[in-house]
Amino acid sequence: MARRTKEEALATRGRILDAAERVFQAHGVSNTSLHNIALAAGVTRGAVYWHFKDKGDLFNAMMARVCLPMEEGAAGLAAAAASPPLETLRAHLRGILERVAADAQVRRVFQIATQKVEYVDEMAAVRERHLQMRRDHLAVLARLLRAAQQRGDIVPAPPARQLAIGLHALVDGLIQNWMLDPANFALRAVGCRAVETHLAGLLPPARPAGSASRRSRPRVHGGK
Repeated sequence: MARRTKEEALATRGRILDAAERVFQAHGVSNTSLHNIALAAGVTRGAVYWHFKDKGDLFNAMMARVCLPMEEGAAGLAAAAASPPLETLRAHLRGILERVAADAQVRRVFQIATQKVEYVDEMAAVRERHLQMRRDHLAVLARLLRAAQQRGDIVPAPPARQLAIGLHALVDGLIQNWMLDPANFALRAVGCRAVETHLAGLLPPARPAGSASRRSRPRVHGGK
């Protein structure tokens, strides 16, 4: 009986989160009340408050359930530590774009999180969560870029953190522009090409052919 009650509670929680996604996407977060979500979920407002203390708590739970692509991808990078850092970085960024393009629920929650929310009142805590997610992702990108610099795979300057900010802005901007008009371009194809072009610009300049041999050739000071 206790197990059935727990399963029912989880099912109710899931139904509330499903309803929150639909209503937030349709009307925006500020224009949606917990009462609206309760009606859409077919539960009482008391049931909503039993699972979530306020709208900000519900919003964060909605995000955590699908685990936004950048957050999930960053968490999985530790498993790829044996790969060359530049290859790990490339696979990570490609994975973000592919996940957003392929997963309708991720797209829906990403759209809500980036286009349908104002950081006011009870949503102030949501802003801090977004900032922390961004800080964590930048730290992961910077770590991989720093490792690539140490291996000589990319240029030693600018500093890795500056390069990480540029890459994060590139991918985030691609996703947000695509979300505004998905018919405008193919996120997966165009995004992956943009990432490859950006990374190609970080490669060290090619050494001219024969330059090493000229530097190593001893200088002759006259005479035989």
